[in-house]
Amino acid sequence: MSGAARIVQVLTEREQTLAVAESLTGGLVAAEVTSVAGASRVFRGSVTAYATELKRDVLGVDATLLAERGAVDPEVARQMAAGVRKVLGADWGLATTGVAGPAPQDGHPVGTVYVAVAGPDGTVKSVALRLNGDRAEIRRESVRSVLELLSSELGEDARAQDTEQNGGN
Repeated sequence: MSGAARIVQVLTEREQTLAVAESLTGGLVAAEVTSVAGASRVFRGSVTAYATELKRDVLGVDATLLAERGAVDPEVARQMAAGVRKVLGADWGLATTGVAGPAPQDGHPVGTVYVAVAGPDGTVKSVALRLNGDRAEIRRESVRSVLELLSSELGEDARAQDTEQNGGN
């Protein structure tokens, strides 16, 4: 079972939803999730915020943060994930931002990518990636990585719920 298929299955079982904010992946995460039969039960939608001002105006990323650090930043990824979760009314939010190439951006080398997940309990986690390969490979690996991050968080969430239900043992 693919990562996206497992995510759709787990979210369906939990009656939870997902929204995605994408920059360098340009809609590939949404395409991967919606390629799974039954995704409509859990997938709310996506925002492809390629332009920096869309990250600010649509997703609510802090303008000062964007001005000081640029769009390729772990905190920007976290705010994108939290923002898309809020804007699209989902339980979970995912985000990708980074440099796919061919040239560096804002002083960041090609392959610098940040992925993030925002969960229903308000926690937000980001992961820094240093990817190799051409533009297509970097984008594909970014998709795989953000789905893996969500899958990991869903697994941790399940373990936390299990611990709660078993009196913390």
